[in-house]
Amino acid sequence: MLYIMGPNIPSQISAKIQLYFYNLSSFGIKILPLHIFFKRLKRMLLEKIEALLKEVTELTATNADEIERLRLKYLSKKGEINALMADFRNVAADQKKAVGIEINKLKQTAQEKLNELKEKVDTTDAQHEDFDLTRTPYPLPLGTRHPLTIVRNEIINIFQRMGFTLFQGPEIDDDKHVFTMLNFAADHPARDMQDTFFIEQADASDVTKNVLLRSHTSGDEAHYMENHQPPIRIICPGRVYRNEAISSRAHCFFHQVEGLYVDKNVSFTDLKQVLLTFAREMFGPDTKIRLRPSYFPFTEPSAEMDISCNICGGEGCTFCKHTGWVEILGCGMVDPHDLEACGIDSSIYTGYAFGMGVERITNLKYRISDLRMFSENDVRFLREFESAN
Repeated sequence: MLYIMGPNIPSQISAKIQLYFYNLSSFGIKILPLHIFFKRLKRMLLEKIEALLKEVTELTATNADEIERLRLKYLSKKGEINALMADFRNVAADQKKAVGIEINKLKQTAQEKLNELKEKVDTTDAQHEDFDLTRTPYPLPLGTRHPLTIVRNEIINIFQRMGFTLFQGPEIDDDKHVFTMLNFAADHPARDMQDTFFIEQADASDVTKNVLLRSHTSGDEAHYMENHQPPIRIICPGRVYRNEAISSRAHCFFHQVEGLYVDKNVSFTDLKQVLLTFAREMFGPDTKIRLRPSYFPFTEPSAEMDISCNICGGEGCTFCKHTGWVEILGCGMVDPHDLEACGIDSSIYTGYAFGMGVERITNLKYRISDLRMFSENDVRFLREFESAN
């Protein structure tokens, strides 16, 4: 089919040319009117532009070479977009503006898409520019456990291997469980041994209702014995609070681990053997212990346990004050009053209890002289314990 101008041959065209067109039509060659030719040309161009626009918006590339191939395909002098200009020249003058806008829109979209792909590829290349597969990878900065957590877990693990189970009581407790049930009478002078943070004080006639931050983990024993009958073998770790000035040797909060064993025929010999086993597991098989008589309201008899100084080997140094011994915990046989206050028959059952400061054990194990370092969170200090994790 041949498209040629019409519908009427202009009168100024010679008769010879008019005859030529007539002869063409007699051979079956279709002669279209000019306005139909332009209309079809415009539609064809717009359809092609739309198809290319869809292609361009869906372009993808993973490297610079692919982007360059796409640029040559669409935006070069011999590219598909530039090829549209050959047909664009035949568009009617009054339709060129509309078609030209669509072609420019296609060019702009193609350029923006290629710029976007180039930016993504450049970013990815920059991220992997120095990546060397043959190089030993950089060590990852892993977090570590706090030294107090390390020692606390070690203490718990030692006693759990000896049959103790874990129990944790509340940090905010009442006077009844922290003092009264542990043989601290309302006017008992032992109450003055510990400076307590009181949150809520009841009427002076009933101090058992006072709410406070626990000053020792011994109150956990009262909570457990109140709800369980022997045999009881528990270990109670936790944080405690006392109204003390902060210094290298004291703090307003610290951590304790309390132990309790109640059953028939429990003796002081059992207590001594358990503590000796603990000391040698924690500080080494050559560790020696000694028990000195002491006083605690909730145990009778009571004692304080020392271990041979693990820094000087018992020969005497500034840490042990040249005695060769270092105190690590308090202990004793559970007072019958405590058992009865918790509903346990003291004529049938006996028991022992012990309590130690986690900071104290950590000081001895890692030779740390200042308690304040545990709560300052100095990263340089904490990194020294990476090998212990």
